[in-house]
Amino acid sequence: MDGWEAGDEILIEPGTYCGKCHYCQTGRENYCDYFGIFGETEDGMQREFVSIEPKYLEKKPEHISFVEAAAFPLVFLTSYRMLIRRAQIKEGEKVLVLGATSGVGSAAIQIAKLFGCEVIATGGSKEKLEFARSLGADFFINHYSNDIVKQIRKFTDGQGVDVVFEHVGSATWENSIKSLAKGGRLVTCGATTGANVNIDLRHFFIKQQTLLGSTMGDTKGFKELVKYLHEKKLNHILDKVFPMSQVVEAHQYLEDRQQFGKIVLVPD
Repeated sequence: MDGWEAGDEILIEPGTYCGKCHYCQTGRENYCDYFGIFGETEDGMQREFVSIEPKYLEKKPEHISFVEAAAFPLVFLTSYRMLIRRAQIKEGEKVLVLGATSGVGSAAIQIAKLFGCEVIATGGSKEKLEFARSLGADFFINHYSNDIVKQIRKFTDGQGVDVVFEHVGSATWENSIKSLAKGGRLVTCGATTGANVNIDLRHFFIKQQTLLGSTMGDTKGFKELVKYLHEKKLNHILDKVFPMSQVVEAHQYLEDRQQFGKIVLVPD
């Protein structure tokens, strides 16, 4: 492969695609009819060795380790696609990031700030909100002890936010919709707490709002993200490293929502 040498250190693009269909040929690999995700639709990375096609590889920045690099691709590509490609955030806009200490949430804060937005972050504890502050968030809401919608109105002079970064699902959906300003966009990539939600169409069309679905991202976006990583404009968020022998404990750590960013498995 041109530009590569034996021993080069790499990052792996997390989505897989055919490279031949109309979508792939027009730079929309994540629309590919054969699109997949390592670890979801096919074998993933919870193993010691793996064979990967060169088209999925980018060079790893020298200033981060392999463990740190492993915390970057999937969540940043997902968040980048949501905010840049789908919601098309603009400088000065207000963005609500739900679950700000999750993998995608912590990535979303960094991306929104990189593009000049104000970020309102939600979390379930003082520690998690302090973590969001360290990433650059501007306003903070404890979603257990505060009324999210009232706080949003307070922070935005009653207008609501321009963009809601939604990945939680039914538990947060009503507040997400109510938090949107006129002309606001809600972009979602997940349904962790449930997939069935309701919407009042009268408010939706009168306020001229937009709902956007998003899954993973395109190859061009991945290359752009890796460039930002090389330039140190974005940074991995690595919380904890588990040995492969503790894979059960690692999954339980995620299930219990203890993480601040990403966890990574390494060989024993």
